[in-house]
Amino acid sequence: MTNKVYFIGAGPGDVDLITVKGRNILSSADVVIYAGSLVSREHMNCCKDGVKVYNSASMTLKEVIEVINKYYSKDKKVVRLHTGDPTIYGAIKEQMDELDKLNIPYEVIPGVSSFTAAAAAIKSEFTLPNVSQTIILTRIEGRTPVPENESLEKLASIGASMALFLSVSMIDKVVERLRKGYGRNVPVAVIQKATWQDEKCVVGTLDDIVEKVKSENITKTAQILVGDFIHCKYNKSLLYDENFTHMYRKGKDENSSN
Repeated sequence: MTNKVYFIGAGPGDVDLITVKGRNILSSADVVIYAGSLVSREHMNCCKDGVKVYNSASMTLKEVIEVINKYYSKDKKVVRLHTGDPTIYGAIKEQMDELDKLNIPYEVIPGVSSFTAAAAAIKSEFTLPNVSQTIILTRIEGRTPVPENESLEKLASIGASMALFLSVSMIDKVVERLRKGYGRNVPVAVIQKATWQDEKCVVGTLDDIVEKVKSENITKTAQILVGDFIHCKYNKSLLYDENFTHMYRKGKDENSSN
């Protein structure tokens, strides 16, 4: 089998939320480069003896690629372990482009994202009938800019369920933008380190969430969830309605007519 590099999503925090496929590949890796600022070092406990481990928190893109190239050229299995799902704010495209230049093959193994873990932490469902059937994943601009047509005000005006990454340190600005977009007070939840042992959840509204977040000293590694889905009345799904017929089940009315 041809050797290749693996980009693996480690999940949101709890080490058991990595996928079975991801853990199996990780356990056979010769080299692991992990995002140490957000990925638990505990994942290394499943690695084999003698594995070489690098923490990318202190590495540049050039250094990461040099390590990958060094060991790939020696036919070693290299794993690039990212937080959550690597395709969301994972900065993997620039890494894959560099590997393409070096003709190094790779595969991406998806993971559980922090936005789904955050919703699970507050026991909510993003897509409630007659409330919202759309989830917007976004962030407020920081050192990384956001396209003007994706401003928080414009996105909030849609009224969809929202999950904001990398934004809690600017919670005042976030709330100001959201208020302009929604034009009303809406539920907000902030979940710090979802699924970690020190997980912290704060639930409120645009009117009081800033005060609550600051009182809990939440300044980083947190998801901001916004929308009526957090607390509202909703219609039940037709999927399990006794009168609803689909290819796997006849509805009550149809059964009684036979």
